[in-house]
Amino acid sequence: MTEDPGQETESGWYVDDRCMNCDVARQLAPSLIVETDGRSAVRHQPRNAAELQQLHAAAHACPTRSIRHPTQQLDPALDPFPLALDEHVHLCGHNSLRTAGANSYLLRRPSGTAMMIDTPRWSPALADRYEAAAGPVTDVLLTHRDHATHGRRYADRFGARLWIHEGDLDAAPDADRVLCGQRPTEVAEGVVAHPLPGHTRGSVLYVADDLYCFSGGSFYWSRMTGDIEIAENVVWYSVDELAASLARTAGHLRFAWLLPGHGDRMRLSADDMGERLARLAERTRALRPRPVDFTAHRW
Repeated sequence: MTEDPGQETESGWYVDDRCMNCDVARQLAPSLIVETDGRSAVRHQPRNAAELQQLHAAAHACPTRSIRHPTQQLDPALDPFPLALDEHVHLCGHNSLRTAGANSYLLRRPSGTAMMIDTPRWSPALADRYEAAAGPVTDVLLTHRDHATHGRRYADRFGARLWIHEGDLDAAPDADRVLCGQRPTEVAEGVVAHPLPGHTRGSVLYVADDLYCFSGGSFYWSRMTGDIEIAENVVWYSVDELAASLARTAGHLRFAWLLPGHGDRMRLSADDMGERLARLAERTRALRPRPVDFTAHRW
């Protein structure tokens, strides 16, 4: 039985009315947290240790801190972040309200260093925690303007270079490295930035080792369709530009892990991802501009 969002119940955990329906909690605890009337709600209380861990992961990631209990506090010992997705990539968690609840990642490199792709909420203690888990962070890679808020603070704390594309430079005017034009750029050995204007003018994909694609706000894995999709109703810059970007880029990308800023993550074979991306490019070409409406999106 689904509980009404924002309602405290004797059964315990609930989602308060600050929820902005960013989908982060549902990604981390899909059997416990569901969407009801345009926001998240607790479907049922955790029934075992594994479900309690999922709930705490969702609660520690939630940008509005909306997953609550009337009498209990979150247990710091159950904070799983940074959460290893595999041996090279960690999910940062602790999503920030100031980046629209975006996911961010740590990419470990063979040298023993790491790169941060987009950023969680700013906290010196979190910065220490990320560095302890992944190694010295040499670069903070911003995928686009919506995720730029904490970039400078993390870069300064790590002594790292801050990257952004010139199309979104006004969101991080003090960036250390500025990507230009539409040509791919190798930002480090094995890590290539692919400009993909559309979601914003300066949107970028970062592809590492022909395995990981950090797609920012450009596309994501949809639970509803079981496929790669764009968030059509939150294309801030131009859906026509996004269609052109995908047509230009899709055939040159190779990756198995799709790691978006918003929406679900997925790992498939690189060939399967390539075929799906090509079909996405075709579908996007048929779209027409529509008003931005984040509240209308369903993940």
